[in-house]
Amino acid sequence: MVERNTDTKALKVALKEALAETLREERPLLQEIFAEVLEDFALGEAIREGLRTERASREEIFGALKGQS
Repeated sequence: MVERNTDTKALKVALKEALAETLREERPLLQEIFAEVLEDFALGEAIREGLRTERASREEIFGALKGQS
């Protein structure tokens, strides 16, 4: 029983070290993933907000794209 507990503790330490090393070595990749998650979240929020508002006409949309109010 003591051996199993020691193995579990050693595994936890090894996993923590591996995770810390991965975070250090793969920082650009993790930043890219985090940025994409934030973009997906923002897009979802924009879609939900759009569903709660009135529809815009084609003219209103193209006017906004051209910078007209």
